[in-house]
Amino acid sequence: MIEGHGDDSYKYQRPITANFSSNVYSKVDLSALKAHLCTRIDAIGNYPEPEPYTLESRLAAGYHLPADAVCVTNGAIEAIYLIAQTFRGTNTAILQPTFSEYADACRMHGHRVTSLYQLPAPEEDGYLLPEDIRMLWLCNPNNPTGTVVDKEYLRELIKHNSQVCFIIDQSYEYFTLQPLFTPKEAAEYPNVLLLHSMTKRYAVPGLRLGYITGDAGLLSRLRTHRMPWSVNQLAIEAGLHLLRQDVPNPLDVPAYLKETARLHDALERLGSLEIWTTKTHFMLVRLRFGRAAALKEYLANEHGILIRDASNFEGLDEQFFRIATQTPEENDRLVQAIRQWLES
Repeated sequence: MIEGHGDDSYKYQRPITANFSSNVYSKVDLSALKAHLCTRIDAIGNYPEPEPYTLESRLAAGYHLPADAVCVTNGAIEAIYLIAQTFRGTNTAILQPTFSEYADACRMHGHRVTSLYQLPAPEEDGYLLPEDIRMLWLCNPNNPTGTVVDKEYLRELIKHNSQVCFIIDQSYEYFTLQPLFTPKEAAEYPNVLLLHSMTKRYAVPGLRLGYITGDAGLLSRLRTHRMPWSVNQLAIEAGLHLLRQDVPNPLDVPAYLKETARLHDALERLGSLEIWTTKTHFMLVRLRFGRAAALKEYLANEHGILIRDASNFEGLDEQFFRIATQTPEENDRLVQAIRQWLES
């Protein structure tokens, strides 16, 4: 794991009062979940299920899938490393720039990793990936760019590359209005695995809770490499509670994305920033002059605001940073603080 994934407020003496560096929206009301977990605290005195069968069954029932088409993991990060381990030594392609853990996990397990910066064009390439590729990783919506690959294009890409196993990380699926694969749709393909994140959806990164959906045959191979008791009891209890209470999205996504567009436009009006078009709640920004690391230090030390220096994403340089939309008041603070830095 590389340094600088974001949410590194521990590095600063001044308290961080507005955190834009993590893609987890921090203003979700978790009081009901916390109260429930308090009533279940005695459960930590016992081992959890060796594999989280009960939570997998509940998730599967909600998606109208068989239980063996769902694999609950210790956050999406365990899913990434588990897939890389199961298919070790594979010729792997990763659509860049993106989350670095795909490449880190694959290299740890002996994959031959190729970086792609665009997917094959239907007209010129006939949807065909390079002949030697056997696994393709793509984040959709993508971190850090906020782009979303068109669903119908993806269908054709999968159909034309039956030799490739597609790992589609949909951890941010609840923060876009663009059409994406449902777990039931993806499970119809023998070569597709979807990654999901309850961590992101419900803003519980400390609990580490994610899951994989897909073809039962593929998932059975993953389970042979799975470490027992990897998902702790409180995480399982949280997942069951959220499903049992049918907790919806914890925020108004259309309104949140409207605020994202407002923040995008306000930053653009500063005139010294290039802001990438986004289809989700975070955005990639490029400074036309200066370094993102310097801006990050200024914002943290002078304003208590934290952003994500994005220079360590493959394909990006020291001018890039990423932010995730917060409250309107915090967003206005960020814009004003960046304006002061640009004018200083």
